[in-house]
Amino acid sequence: MTGLLPADRPALYLAPMQDVTDLTFMRVLAGYGGADVYVTEYFRVHEASRPDPWILRSIDENPTGRPVFAQMIGQDVEALVRTARELERHPVAGIDLNLGCPAPVVCKKEAGGGLLRNLPKVDRILGALREAIGGRFTVKTRIGYHGPEEFPALLEVFQRHAIDALAIHGRTVVERYQTPVHPECIRAAVEVMPCPVIANGNVVDVATGLALHGQTGAAGLMVGRGAIRNPWLFEQLRAAFAGKEGPRPSCRDLLGYIRCLYEEIGRDTDNFDELGHVQRMKKTMVFVTQGHDPDFEYRLRRAKLPGEFDAICAEFLDRDDPMPPRPNENSRLFCGFSALGDAGSGSLQAP
Repeated sequence: MTGLLPADRPALYLAPMQDVTDLTFMRVLAGYGGADVYVTEYFRVHEASRPDPWILRSIDENPTGRPVFAQMIGQDVEALVRTARELERHPVAGIDLNLGCPAPVVCKKEAGGGLLRNLPKVDRILGALREAIGGRFTVKTRIGYHGPEEFPALLEVFQRHAIDALAIHGRTVVERYQTPVHPECIRAAVEVMPCPVIANGNVVDVATGLALHGQTGAAGLMVGRGAIRNPWLFEQLRAAFAGKEGPRPSCRDLLGYIRCLYEEIGRDTDNFDELGHVQRMKKTMVFVTQGHDPDFEYRLRRAKLPGEFDAICAEFLDRDDPMPPRPNENSRLFCGFSALGDAGSGSLQAP
């Protein structure tokens, strides 16, 4: 990862989120300052797979001007090696292996977070990929499958391989997104890993980002759901780490972001269909509405037509009030972030 990390502050990564953080989202987010480093949605890898052309566009047409890593998910060693070599023919900053996805359908196939139940296989995969990949090879993991007590053994596996960075979502697979994170596990990795460690999980605003960094000493922060909800978050974090005040978006600014996403996603959609487009937008809006009037999400879930969708957004957001700085605690999408400590201040400045 040498050469990708800012010298004066933690690096800021956009976490990959399937069906949301795609080429279009990368382009829109870049217009709000964007991340320092991007990671693609995962390429599903199996015996008969080939890299998905749409995800490849995120690499070949990278609109951000920043490095992008290609992420793979799977458990077939030969297929992973073959796919990594194929992806390296594209302008990637490196290849990333997903060991963290908690989706039951993924874990059932012993891929993503499901692999954490089989450390000998993780060891074989890491060894084979490190030998095959000529450039940077990184890993995104959770701290274990069932409990954090599994993490020391997992760390021993990571230490045996010359990976170039380790991104750690500070929850177990079974915890999904419904608990506080375990920053002590990330700090333990920072203390023993020879490569940069990137802290991921529960960065929902500046205060939680500063707290997670302070408690882990990580070389970077990876932000997913929080950046979907608030596209200014990366610029706010940059300002905070510099001791400056960052953007303070209004609800009307957020409305502009939603309309921008709506137009850009539509422009990138083949065989555009109005009803299908509204349904696609709901995958993003479920994050954006968190922290607002609960009726906002309720009404949007029932919207079907574009005019109806836009009218509901305008009804709740077309005003100059400040955008709520964080989502509600203990929602089904954001949970446990106040456990990081200074999460309640909402400050946009570093202390």
